[in-house]
Amino acid sequence: MCITPAHEDHTMSRILIVEDEAAMAAGLKDNLELEGYTVDHVPDGQKGLQLLRENSYDLAILDVMLPSLSGFDILKLARQSGVMTPAIMLTARGEEIDKVLGLELGADDYLTKPFSLRELLARVKAILRRTAGSGPASGKAMLGQLDVNFAGYTATRNGSPVEMTPKEFDVLKFLWDHRNRTVSRDALLTNVWGYDEPLSTRTIDNFILRLRQKLEDDPAHPRVILTVHGIGYKLVLHQSTDGL
Repeated sequence: MCITPAHEDHTMSRILIVEDEAAMAAGLKDNLELEGYTVDHVPDGQKGLQLLRENSYDLAILDVMLPSLSGFDILKLARQSGVMTPAIMLTARGEEIDKVLGLELGADDYLTKPFSLRELLARVKAILRRTAGSGPASGKAMLGQLDVNFAGYTATRNGSPVEMTPKEFDVLKFLWDHRNRTVSRDALLTNVWGYDEPLSTRTIDNFILRLRQKLEDDPAHPRVILTVHGIGYKLVLHQSTDGL
């Protein structure tokens, strides 16, 4: 079934689908092209990783269960090689651990088969709107030991580059936007990932742990990202910041 295309211009957005179910892939490709997107499709994980590394895509839709490399493997290896293309994970499995793993590897969204085509298209549009717009507000900030350029998605510590995923930047940016205020875990899940349904708060906790390792003098005794027990976290400024 095809969805009637919305009256939006998506001709500049390029999407990669890595899906080995032929009928599923054909349906996704047809409907995305009807929406105006340029779409490439491969059924193999290794080929999908190669295309991600060699081309500039605006979004990748990755099946989890694939020949040669899983969707998780593609995402992990792509991120390790510096490819930060937004990604939606597709899987027939519904266990929360799969969702959490995908998000922690740097996925932007996660859908369990069978899913509504309208829901997928809505999430595709939401991700592309977010990444095609201003993204994180332009500017820089010195947060603990981390010198962050939100606009460029780059960070350094003592002059050396620090590897961070787009989601880590997004979490840090949300905390920065609400600096000196307590932010709940639910607020982070809703605003950074777009999730309204309950999800293990360990997802957020693990992201905070990794951020602390990158910006705190002593991650075991944080001074920048504080835990507000029973609620969430607070980013506290102890030194001057600039650019925002």
